[in-house]
Amino acid sequence: MPRTAPLHPGSLGSASLLTSVAGLLRAWLPRQRWFAGKGRPITELTLLSATELHPGCLHLLVHAQHGTGTLSSGDCYQLLLGAREVLPPRLIHAYIGRASEGPLAGLMVYDAFQDPRSTGLLLERLRNPGTTGPLCFERDGQVTIPAGLAPRLLDTEQSNSSLVYGDTYILKIFRRVQPGINPDLEVPWALVRQGCTRVPPPVAWFRISQPQEATLGVLQPFLPDAVDGWTLALQSLTSGRDFAEEAYELGRATAEVHLALAAAFPPDAPSRSQNRQLAAAMTERLDATSACVPAVMPYVPGLRAAFDAFAVLDATRPAQRIHGDLHLGQVLWADMRWFVIDFEGEPARPLAERRRRQSPVRDVAGMLRSFDYAARSRRPWRPAWARRCRDAYCAGYAAEAGWDPRDEPALLCAYETDRAVYEVLYEARHRPDWLSVPLAAIARLAEADRTPSGSGPPAPSFHNA
Repeated sequence: MPRTAPLHPGSLGSASLLTSVAGLLRAWLPRQRWFAGKGRPITELTLLSATELHPGCLHLLVHAQHGTGTLSSGDCYQLLLGAREVLPPRLIHAYIGRASEGPLAGLMVYDAFQDPRSTGLLLERLRNPGTTGPLCFERDGQVTIPAGLAPRLLDTEQSNSSLVYGDTYILKIFRRVQPGINPDLEVPWALVRQGCTRVPPPVAWFRISQPQEATLGVLQPFLPDAVDGWTLALQSLTSGRDFAEEAYELGRATAEVHLALAAAFPPDAPSRSQNRQLAAAMTERLDATSACVPAVMPYVPGLRAAFDAFAVLDATRPAQRIHGDLHLGQVLWADMRWFVIDFEGEPARPLAERRRRQSPVRDVAGMLRSFDYAARSRRPWRPAWARRCRDAYCAGYAAEAGWDPRDEPALLCAYETDRAVYEVLYEARHRPDWLSVPLAAIARLAEADRTPSGSGPPAPSFHNA
């Protein structure tokens, strides 16, 4: 394959290369777990950048558009494509298709993130910082990364791709790319410098400088013996063992991270106008979700009431940087303590929104919803298990933070409602079999008692998840 310089839309090279891969990608992209446009056909593909990492391996950024005119939308995706005349048996599972035209005509195109040779060379670029076209490889100068670590791609259900190198490091590849620094690099870097030991520190990363600056991947220490919180919760449910002690310690860990984030990124002053703006955004998301998922429609008036109650609250909790997508799958139990990972936030939301200062109650609500998810994933459903976990988590959080989320029930109810609305749309698009879980929460939250903060027992009622 001839060397490919950085390519841009409209150039002859870009148009030529796109003719080789456009048809293949239109069929392949929608089948990928991390593709955000489920159920929406790709109307146009644009090649934003193309760089040859080594002969036969191209790093691409492609923009997939859905719809036309004012109804159009789209996302930018990071790909690593290999091209060979003959694909060895070990790479058959990575096969995308055979190009019929353009510079790759006659070659078999495959996902090179599943090719140990290509991903091994990617680690070498991180070990030896520098640039290749618009790609910039950087690392912490105080860390020496060993050579020759064998790569393997994790086969897990997620919105990105992760490569483990020799059970020593893990490289998170951001499949859906947005301009700007990704919080999954920015936040752990800041936390480590605050002395917070609840996050694995970034040791290397790579980014693209044009057509716009964007983070592409982050390398961090891998915890080989770690177990994620979701797996531990399910083990507890299966065995009949209580999970309250772990939930309490998880609450403490969450508060510890929040305190470190408040020190690293100065919080905003409390603002009642900000509550109104947030409530309006929550209502807008609710309206959009109910239009896409008709099963939500009967509950819209009750759910709006939660947001209306939030809008008129006096702001008492400063907005600060938070995790943004906290749930049991984002925490790891290792060395007898909890670690918090994946600070990317909700990938479906704009990067600027994910980097915005928000109420720490949003993270708390995300974890409370996760306990409900775990409880409903096993039969028979065990609401008492979820209630104990939720109460223990909030108690642990209060012990470390000095304030209890349950003391602000209208605030907590609004954020849990907003989270459940997000879950409904996510499940409808990606995992329809799970849709009943957030819909059950939607039904409960639509009828929740709007007890004013400080005037009665905490709401929402944790035993009706």
